[in-house]
Formats: sequence, structure tokens, C-alpha cells
Amino acid sequence: MALNLHHLRVFARVAQESSFTRAAASLHLSQPAVSKAVRELERQTGLPLFERAGRSTRLTAAGESLSARARELFAVELSAEEELRALRGLTGGVLRVGASTTVATYLLFPYLGRFRAVNPRVELRVSSANTRAIARALLERRLDIALVEGPVQHPQIDVVPWREDELMVIAAPSHRLARRRSIRLRDLAGESFIVREPGSGTRKVAERALAAQGVEIDVALQLGSTEAIKHAVAAGLGLAFVSRFAVGDQVALGHLAAIRVREAALSRTLTELRLRGRAPGPAAVAFRELLSGA
Repeated sequence: MALNLHHLRVFARVAQESSFTRAAASLHLSQPAVSKAVRELERQTGLPLFERAGRSTRLTAAGESLSARARELFAVELSAEEELRALRGLTGGVLRVGASTTVATYLLFPYLGRFRAVNPRVELRVSSANTRAIARALLERRLDIALVEGPVQHPQIDVVPWREDELMVIAAPSHRLARRRSIRLRDLAGESFIVREPGSGTRKVAERALAAQGVEIDVALQLGSTEAIKHAVAAGLGLAFVSRFAVGDQVALGHLAAIRVREAALSRTLTELRLRGRAPGPAAVAFRELLSGA
């Protein structure tokens, strides 16, 4: 039995999205076309692949098994594409760089500029998300370079130190702590904080440091970007933890006060994530040389 690869690709996307509708949108197909492809694959295998209950779509045991094999198959396909791209050298091709939010906003673009100046024929594709999402994209081989600020533990990922960073507390200039040059974590007990979304590396590091000291804070607001958090803090909505790389502009303008925290727990290492067993192409090698030369 030779499986139809188009049908298998459609099935794999439905399994990934847990939704026929989302799979259709991401594949730029109509939903009836997606449903037909899955039905054809079920007919070909002689087994039901999904359990459908209302709007819920779940894999059957056969679907789980086929989904795992499909991921392996398409990972091999991506590896083949990468090897062929590597043979073309740096006279063309694509470099896919993903970075967690703080890294993408405040550190990444000078490196991209230097890379483009030397390798103008390589197309750059850049994505930004929280640490958890960047790690997932690397595992799915959708990235060549992955730079993050948060801790990552996965058996298929090597975590390589890149740059040092520390978190600082920012406050509106009128806040009672704004006049202090440094504080301890216990000074923050009961304060209202604006935080990033779950999966954010900055949030994870701050939560671990607070928990280690037994300090509880009040989460007043959750926002999806550091820039939004800075504006909310400047408006007096609460305090926030941010990277030292993120605080310079609005502190210089007098819109924010930056306060150093004495505990070393808020120091962290920014890292590059590398997929084990995956040989980098020449563009990724060249970009890593730029990163290590900082």
C-alpha cells in the first residue's frame, strides 16, 4: 500500500492543528478539500484516523501512529531540502531565524544587518515569539537559527550559551520605589506587576526568582510584548521585570525608572537552541560565526 503523499500532508496538518478549519486555512485549501483528502487516506488505510464529536477533532490510535510517522517523514524531507540548499552555498537560499521577543526586539537586527551586508543573495526570514514557541518551531525544523531568553529543556535540543543578561524592575517615575537605585526581591512583596504571557522566558525567570525567595506579587495585567509593558508601567499601572537591554530609551527620556535587583537569581544567559543530529547549512554556520564574534 503506497500512501498518497498529498493526502498524508493534509492529514498531518489537521493532526497538528487539531482542526480541519485551521488546517485548511494554513494550507490555502477549502475545508471540503481537506475533508476529502482525509477521507481518501482513511479509505486507503482502511482505518478511522480521527474521532469527530461536534467541533472537537481528536486522533484515533491509528491516527496517532500515522501522525508520528508523518512527522518523521516530513522531517526527512526538510533535511533533504536543507542539504541541497547547503550545496548551493551562500549564493542564494534562505536563512530562517527565530528569536524570543526580547532578543528579537533589542538584539537581533544588528546581526541581521551585518549578515545581509556580507551575504546579500541569501533571503532572510525572521520570526519572533516567546521561548516556548521558538523551541517548538525549531523541533519542527521551521528554523535554522533559534535564539531565546528563557530556559529550555528537551532531549532533542542542545542549549548553547550566547550572551549574558539580567532582569531589572521598571517603575513609573512617581512610584515610591523609583528613587531607589537597587532593591531586594522581598521589597516587591504585594506590589502590582504587569507580566508577559505564559511561555515567556522573562516571565519564567522572574517567577522562579520570586518563588525561591517566597515573595508573592499581585499580577495586575498580562501583556504580549515588552514594549506594551513599558508603556503600561509608564502610565502607572504597575511594576514589571524587563531585560536590561530593553530599558534604555524610556529611562533616558524620563518616562521610566529602572531599579536593579540585588539577587543574582535575576541574571540569566541568553542562548542559541540547536537541534541534535542536524547539520547546519552554510548560511547558518556563517550567522553563528557572527553571533560568536560579539
